[in-house]
Amino acid sequence: MAVKVLVVDDSSFFRRRVSEILEKDSEIKVIDFAVNGKEAVEKAASLRPDVITMDVEMPVLDGISAVKQIMQATPTPILMFSSLTREGASATLDALDAGAVDFLPKKFEDIARNSEEAIKSLQNKVKEIGRRRVSRFTRPTIATPPKRVESRATRADTGRATIPQPDRSFQRPVSGGTSSAAGARASGKKYGLVAIGTSTGGPVALQTILTQLPANFPHPILLIQHMPAAFTPAFAARLNSLCQIKVKEAEQGDRLMPGVAYLAPGGKQMLVENRGGSKTLKVFEDDSPRITYKPSVDVTFASVAKAYGGDTLAIVLTGMGADGRDGARMLKQVGATIWAQDEATCVVYGMPQAVAGAGLSSDSIALQDFAARINKEAGNQ
Repeated sequence: MAVKVLVVDDSSFFRRRVSEILEKDSEIKVIDFAVNGKEAVEKAASLRPDVITMDVEMPVLDGISAVKQIMQATPTPILMFSSLTREGASATLDALDAGAVDFLPKKFEDIARNSEEAIKSLQNKVKEIGRRRVSRFTRPTIATPPKRVESRATRADTGRATIPQPDRSFQRPVSGGTSSAAGARASGKKYGLVAIGTSTGGPVALQTILTQLPANFPHPILLIQHMPAAFTPAFAARLNSLCQIKVKEAEQGDRLMPGVAYLAPGGKQMLVENRGGSKTLKVFEDDSPRITYKPSVDVTFASVAKAYGGDTLAIVLTGMGADGRDGARMLKQVGATIWAQDEATCVVYGMPQAVAGAGLSSDSIALQDFAARINKEAGNQ
């Protein structure tokens, strides 16, 4: 059965362009259009599409407000289209907080090396998220963490925002076969680093986990999220304002410190190097045609295998494709611990499935259980 799509945009040209691209795939059917957010809310309720593509800036009712109303009334997987600007990045992250599952740049050439690749990327995203429209799953409530107190010399206090908790009821309920936080025991293993790789659905997943880690978390954390270069500074800043740990966009030469999470910059690769007994980051432009993702989970994980060996807790979260599998294999060979997100709580069970299917992960864990498991394994509980 074809994935039914509602296309929402105030530009007739863009509505037509998106529709033409989607319907080149026989597994996708555009069932209608909406020219503003108010129409989108009404048609989401009456037509019950499998996927909605949504513009951010529209008359009558903007895209973010429309996402909030749709997720309250008729929860549906929503794919945002965004401009690659600072304002566009901030608005898109707001939309993800409101309940959208993923985003793409409005200029398709910004996501691929050629037009055919861009077309396939859009089609595949729509099909993947459309197939996740199943029975109810309510995203776990996350308590707002206590405000972190820091000296002015360290960092000005950014305050603490309330984390919106959208109803993600198009996802599956948590079922058996996953490892819960309550029943799991810490392995007693010593770690030097936590490394997390993710893609589609990753911004919300990372926020869910990182906001529950304490300020005194004993290890550095590497974050590899498939995301355009224009978005990673805003995403790092947002996480930093919400978390007790410090979160920053990684920079060349950063020395890895406990209680700090380093987000790989979009469009670049992030490696770990041993420098005079300390671990530092190498961040560089990558024009290799052989590597699809920039940043790449495989590339970072491979460097972690060399720098930290078995003293690594590697985690693969929701995302399309198989990025992370080859890097996880290298980590497994040196004795690292590898966890994957379970299918029930993934937006797209691609990357975790690739790792679990290859027999590389020791646990499949529900999203809401990750923070407690990480804290317990790292010796915080």
